Amino acid sequence: MGTNEKLSVLMVCLGNICRSPMAEAVFRHTAKEHDLLDRFDIIDSAGTGAYHIGSNPDSRSAAECRKNGVAISHSARQVSKRDFETFDYILAMDEENLANLERKKPKSGECKARVMMFGDFADGDRKGVVVEDPYYGGQRGFEINFGQCRKFSENFMRRVLGAEI
Repeated sequence: MGTNEKLSVLMVCLGNICRSPMAEAVFRHTAKEHDLLDRFDIIDSAGTGAYHIGSNPDSRSAAECRKNGVAISHSARQVSKRDFETFDYILAMDEENLANLERKKPKSGECKARVMMFGDFADGDRKGVVVEDPYYGGQRGFEINFGQCRKFSENFMRRVLGAEI
């Protein structure tokens, strides 16, 4: 990637109210914190399902972000065909959503996005680490998600941008 090229990144979970809006907010915060925000065009999130379109982030996701000094503001939306043309990276939180994205992905040349797991940016050679859905669990799940989002965001910026974080 040339230094003047800006990347667009889309975080994806099922309903776009817990994991992906948190991942979006943490990713943006991490980029800003390390003076890398200018290397990105769009940072967004979406869901593979249409369950919560128009909804705000889950109050527990928002609370965990606020607790860690991360601003979060998003209105849930569903992944669209256009996203595959717009974004450079579409990062799924788990295998089910990755499979849903692969099914939705255009078969022709209308897909510039690299579709992969956000957990592919775990430490070391680990691939496909899952950001578990905390919706039906307690607050601890949101805390774990936050830590994963922070680590994966930093690793993305190291590996993709070559940033020294």
